[in-house]
Amino acid sequence: MANLKIGRMVLGICQTNCYFVYREGCVDVIFIDPADSGDYIYESLKEKGFQVKGILLTHGHFDHIWGSERLRELSGAKIYAYKEEKALCEDSVKNVSEQAGRAYTVVPDEYLEDGARITIAGMTCRLIATPGHTIGGCCYYFEEDRMLISGDTLFQESVGRTDLPTGSMSTLTRSIKERLYVLPDEVKVYPGHGEPTEIGWEKKYNAFCQ
Repeated sequence: MANLKIGRMVLGICQTNCYFVYREGCVDVIFIDPADSGDYIYESLKEKGFQVKGILLTHGHFDHIWGSERLRELSGAKIYAYKEEKALCEDSVKNVSEQAGRAYTVVPDEYLEDGARITIAGMTCRLIATPGHTIGGCCYYFEEDRMLISGDTLFQESVGRTDLPTGSMSTLTRSIKERLYVLPDEVKVYPGHGEPTEIGWEKKYNAFCQ
């Protein structure tokens, strides 16, 4: 096991889960989905002695990216996203930020391929493309520690909404069944909203993906 730890901040108008992953005893972190207030994220982590070394986006909706540019500016960390999410990251109408009253776009430093292995500060995860909530939605799987950051793809006994631009319920349920339910049952799932769950639990009790 890689002895990874995970912390959570709940931020923004949608109460979005923002996660930071770090190795036990180390100060470097990977930050996932800076939902809002990059200044607050940066200062809060700095107070705890942490340093952001990489920023991962699960998808481009406003409530997952509003703090990303400022966090990148303060930390110097690169931003990564799945290549199919370019349309949302760089369009304030498609990512719904304009409708939410604060138009916002972000251009990641790197757009990644499905299956890409990302190693930052000695921590490695794999990008799993899970379109459906958005066309370029993805999850990040830390295999050694059986941790999955699922964004708005999979929730505890629920799934992400599909009524926003590029969403598709049939695509989403297929992504979950074919890309996530093949992972070990004991994998802990950390969703973009709500409480953690496990793959095995969702296979049994998630009515959206039976």
